[in-house]
Amino acid sequence: MDKRIEYWTTAPAGYRAFMGVKKAVLESGLEHRLTHLVWLRVSQINGCAYCVDLHWRDALAAGVEARVLNAVAAWEEMPCFDARERAAFGWAEALTLVAATRAPEPAYRAAEAEFGAVGMCALSYAIAYMNAMNRLGVGFRMRPDFAEGGGHGAR
Repeated sequence: MDKRIEYWTTAPAGYRAFMGVKKAVLESGLEHRLTHLVWLRVSQINGCAYCVDLHWRDALAAGVEARVLNAVAAWEEMPCFDARERAAFGWAEALTLVAATRAPEPAYRAAEAEFGAVGMCALSYAIAYMNAMNRLGVGFRMRPDFAEGGGHGAR
């Protein structure tokens, strides 16, 4: 596959703006475990190889068990997720697939009941951020680097 533009160095102002959104999400009070799980799920839906690998590894480093991470792809069928996580996954899927789902009322109400107004905004920013990063990752063909122990050198 041909190498594509390194967007983060070619147009750093846009990249810095996205990192500002990431910082706001991480400082919003949303649990980091939940944020990692949501980012992983959004990346799975969008098929961003780099981000799936990155967020799987970040969540693992943050103490989420590998078995739980593997369960994210089938979260609706797995008993290891609580109501808050399920609501977050439902809202993440609704927003990630918004052209098809139109952000349905049941997904919105379930997330709002778990997160409240401020938390709902933080969760929605987290989802929007990851969708944007996935589009950059897929569009510019970022791939995880497995050549040197699975690091993230192949942006």
